[in-house]
Amino acid sequence: MYAIVEIAGQQFKVSKDQKVYVHRLASEEGTQVTFDKVLLIDDNNNITLGAPAIEGASVEAKVLQHLKGDKVIVFKKKRRKGYKKKNGHRQSLTQIVIEGINASGATKKATKKEAVAAE
Repeated sequence: MYAIVEIAGQQFKVSKDQKVYVHRLASEEGTQVTFDKVLLIDDNNNITLGAPAIEGASVEAKVLQHLKGDKVIVFKKKRRKGYKKKNGHRQSLTQIVIEGINASGATKKATKKEAVAAE
């Protein structure tokens, strides 16, 4: 079983017990967070698709730690002009572990096989 969920403006394909790095969340380490914007749930080829999100579905996760990503160097230069600019950036990230996908309230859509058979 997996779900596609929107977390902090990005979409992630998540399943139970998976660790994911997302943009920094405003939660403390060790706390539970719930994401309500579930776009798709696949439960053994029973696909439930939201328009745009599935009402009543949620993904529960636990915040493991806050950390910074790898350093990215931004270097700009214009040749023969004496212009050089060096800048660095480290993205603030949060590591979460998915504890469960709650599909209650989600109505089942037709599976791929049923959709093809209906045509």
